[in-house]
Amino acid sequence: MTPTRMRAAIGRQMAASKREIPHFYVGTEIVMDGALAELRNLSARPNPGVRITMSALLIHRLASTLREHRAFNAVATVDGYVIVDVVNIGVAIALEDGLIAPALLDADSMDVEAIASALADLVARSRAGRLRSAELTGATFTLSNLGMFHVSAFAAIVPPPQVGILAVGRAAARPVVEGGEVVIRHVMTATLAADHRAVDGAQAARFLDTFRELIEGPDRPG
Repeated sequence: MTPTRMRAAIGRQMAASKREIPHFYVGTEIVMDGALAELRNLSARPNPGVRITMSALLIHRLASTLREHRAFNAVATVDGYVIVDVVNIGVAIALEDGLIAPALLDADSMDVEAIASALADLVARSRAGRLRSAELTGATFTLSNLGMFHVSAFAAIVPPPQVGILAVGRAAARPVVEGGEVVIRHVMTATLAADHRAVDGAQAARFLDTFRELIEGPDRPG
């Protein structure tokens, strides 16, 4: 089967990434019950505007994480790795003939509702082929979310020239130990893939700790 132009371009970029970037992977499990409750509350508010999705909530928390761990909000240049002042989160979007990850620009300047609105618009324009140049090339970090499928966990490939990508699966009910007792919680696995030339394992662990804490909240038991 002859690949389409998009699939061929994806193949070249991903092959170059795996060949040239020394990937490493760090994962964590995140209790999502608080986040799910937040989504229900947002959906139940009077006169809701755009539908708030889990992706919008994750992007909101990820943008805050990148503000705190700026080494991951960086791109590779001929002069080395450059930390970018703005947080433009690439969002992996599946199309009929391939995958693109356009940037949600200035994601750290928006609240959850604004992100949800901007994300819905970005997805619609991606599928209509109406993306702007800055959205196609401006991502500083990428989120790949397969939580809408029966996927528990996966690892993604770092899209050059970025330093990292976060892959998340679905929030599934499972037993969790809290306060010495076993309770049922919804748990999501998040896996960070990063360029080892720019960041290391301890930095990645701290990045994931912040992301998890922003989702779970500081007062969750256990």
